[in-house]
Amino acid sequence: MRSEDQYLETVGARLRFRDVGDGAPVVLIHGWALDLEMWDPQFAALASEFRLIAHDRRGFGLSSGEPDLAQDAIDLERLLDALGVERAALVGMSQGARVALRCALRCPDRVSCLVLDGPPSEEPVQDDASGEEVPITHYRKVVRRLGMNAFREEWLRHPFLRLRTPVASMQELLERIVARYPGNDLRTTSESTPSLIQASLPSVHVPALVLNGEHDSVRRRASGAALARALPLAQYAHVPASGHLPNLDNPVAYDQLLTGFLRALSSVPAQATARSAC
Repeated sequence: MRSEDQYLETVGARLRFRDVGDGAPVVLIHGWALDLEMWDPQFAALASEFRLIAHDRRGFGLSSGEPDLAQDAIDLERLLDALGVERAALVGMSQGARVALRCALRCPDRVSCLVLDGPPSEEPVQDDASGEEVPITHYRKVVRRLGMNAFREEWLRHPFLRLRTPVASMQELLERIVARYPGNDLRTTSESTPSLIQASLPSVHVPALVLNGEHDSVRRRASGAALARALPLAQYAHVPASGHLPNLDNPVAYDQLLTGFLRALSSVPAQATARSAC
């Protein structure tokens, strides 16, 4: 068993990562304002079967640097290089799903398959006053006027972070993660990196599982279903009794879907898998 927290020095950032287990490599990519510890239930349950790798994306958690979606794919490739991992399954949650897709487009030979959990729409989306999407412009104003603690309190009330599980330790974990978020991207007025061009999705020729929590927002469930239709080798599933954070809300069901997908791929002959991934 490898030590839990390690650091990678890379251009413009020092990245915290965790590398546990000795099976087939699976990279876990967190969502916005979260960090690698959102995957604690999966590290506890799955490290006996898979080599689980997760990192705090630059500017999140305990990693330094400025958040940058375009740079995230490069960082992930450098992390795989540093760990001697030639090819891995990528599990991306929410904004992390965009990172996983960019990696599959940037270096398809490094990606064996994709799990895309609660993915945003790959069409441009404006801030939504209904609260279904993340109102970044509003949160920037909160940080500027009231500070990070006010933002954190409001973010924890957002529907995306509303847990349905009665397990108190999951809520405590989520609160600790949000408390670590430094908010550097909320202190600027720069626009976020645009979504992938929808037309590029059919070129992602790796097996994919697209997931949504059963009670995720209407928009995110629609985005997940649309993404599954756009990807050539994708299947779609709901995680029961869960919202936007199904790996925390219902880790047993989440892990069953994840491991079932990964185990099924491992039974495919290597030659066939190589054809589908390149």
